[in-house]
Amino acid sequence: MKKNMVKQSLSVLMISLMAMTPFQQTAHGKTKLDINADAAILVEADTGKIVYKEHEDQLLGIASMTKMMTEYLVLEAIEEGKIKWDQKYKVSDKVYQLANAPGLSNVPLRADEEYTVRELYDAMVIKSGNGAAIALSEVVAGSEGEFVKRMNAKAKELGFENYQFVNSSGLSNYDMLGMFPKGTDVNDENMVSAEDMATLAYYLIHDFPEVLETSGLSSKIFRPGTDEELVMKNTNGLLKDKSYFYKGADGLKTGTTPFAGSTFTGTAERDGVRYISVILDAKDEYGQPSSAERFIQTSELLDYGFDEFETVKYSLSDIDKKKEPTLEVPDGKEQSVTIKIDKPLSIRVTKDEKDKVKASVKLDEEKLNDDGTLQAPIEKGEKIGEMMIETPEKNEYIFDEKQPSYKVDIYAAESVEKASWLVRSARSIQSFFGNLF
Repeated sequence: MKKNMVKQSLSVLMISLMAMTPFQQTAHGKTKLDINADAAILVEADTGKIVYKEHEDQLLGIASMTKMMTEYLVLEAIEEGKIKWDQKYKVSDKVYQLANAPGLSNVPLRADEEYTVRELYDAMVIKSGNGAAIALSEVVAGSEGEFVKRMNAKAKELGFENYQFVNSSGLSNYDMLGMFPKGTDVNDENMVSAEDMATLAYYLIHDFPEVLETSGLSSKIFRPGTDEELVMKNTNGLLKDKSYFYKGADGLKTGTTPFAGSTFTGTAERDGVRYISVILDAKDEYGQPSSAERFIQTSELLDYGFDEFETVKYSLSDIDKKKEPTLEVPDGKEQSVTIKIDKPLSIRVTKDEKDKVKASVKLDEEKLNDDGTLQAPIEKGEKIGEMMIETPEKNEYIFDEKQPSYKVDIYAAESVEKASWLVRSARSIQSFFGNLF
């Protein structure tokens, strides 16, 4: 995937600040973690910036992490009003057989029974129910074959570059009892690169943050109070009361098949900072697929993000700590205006590199005189420019077109009326003689 440099702009006012940049050290692989997997990536959830990567563009099996795309399309259909949470689904013969097949991860679904979309969704997200995922594909698209077309179309829309979706559940097609989706082959597998899985996680969290309310549950009872009551235990080992509990973890999805090995897309938030990690085919010290290692290595990735980086905030007060920031308005009744921003501008940076990040202010050219100063009149609350962070290094992101907003609008804190022609003329004459003598 093409990587982009954060664009730099000419600044009217430049502030050199003590700061740090992680991009050279981490995104370019100069620091190696103890990751033993076919591919791995760590991404800032707010910006999509790649913090760490290994073989991130390699097309690999993802197993039940496929269900993240199914989740996205279900939540999108809910949002668009095409389906409803309380909508009933009558179990098809295909879903019944696959939901009760020995050896497959499932919440058993009864033949001809009706289940709500919410029940099926919970079974898919928490218990990784394959039958539930296929049922939801039929709810959304009428058939799993049609749903698979939508999965691949959505992947393209979200900017994936290395992907192949062949069913809604993440099963190997050859495990689907001959009922694999129309248009696919019995030997087909769901395959996506680590970077594109991180992209899916990014959009899933940003577009439908409610997904974390379900993925973060350690367990939930399926159909409580009925003879189908079942405790669904989450397969995510980082959640509360799990073997590899990680503070702040609340998603997203595991995956395990002989083809894909042990995979995991994780996410955790601490003190308002969230990271997304992907591990594809985690292995133990003997080179064998390891369910435990996917959680151990994910914890190491997340620790790297939380421990090696800190949030640095920039505000206009950094320009001059002795007074409120102001800018000259030579042709105004008052010859300066106080400026403000709604909130500080922040960036995650390493703790061991300094003086490589600069904050700058760029004023709106339409509001400037020929000499580059602000022109009156100015209304209180009027946007007059932007404060932004500029980095000298290349910044790598999980997407091409959508770059992070390392900038914030600058407003006038007060109104400034334009001075009369007589006053402006007098000032010009005074300035002329002042320069002369």
